[in-house]
Amino acid sequence: MLEYLHKEESYKIVGVLFDVHKNLGKGFSEIVYKDAIEYEFNQLNISFEREKEFAVHYKNTILNHKFYADFVVFDKIILEIKTVDCFNNSHYNQCLNYLNISKNELAILANFNLISLEYKRIVNSKKQFNKL
Repeated sequence: MLEYLHKEESYKIVGVLFDVHKNLGKGFSEIVYKDAIEYEFNQLNISFEREKEFAVHYKNTILNHKFYADFVVFDKIILEIKTVDCFNNSHYNQCLNYLNISKNELAILANFNLISLEYKRIVNSKKQFNKL
């Protein structure tokens, strides 16, 4: 039987996402949803970092370009917020890049631009072969 990676933490994050979507609906810019998510995380005492910076190591140097994950929650889950018509490969690749750079194993990609919240769990397959 497969086991969900970071099941309890994921459940709390997704609950916040649904609450924000229920209260704001669709149509706002990403920054508004991020502000509301930050508010909810603070209200629920959920540990997070917003706009977490990650350096890219290449061979024996650090590249000039840095990645900024929307949120790192519970110090182990990347949360990326979108307001798009639908997810595409660049959104999934962005999350996979963040996972590789951060050494985290799970990302949640959320889209607030639809009538219902859309979200996907993305597991770093280089680290997890038997967990979702």
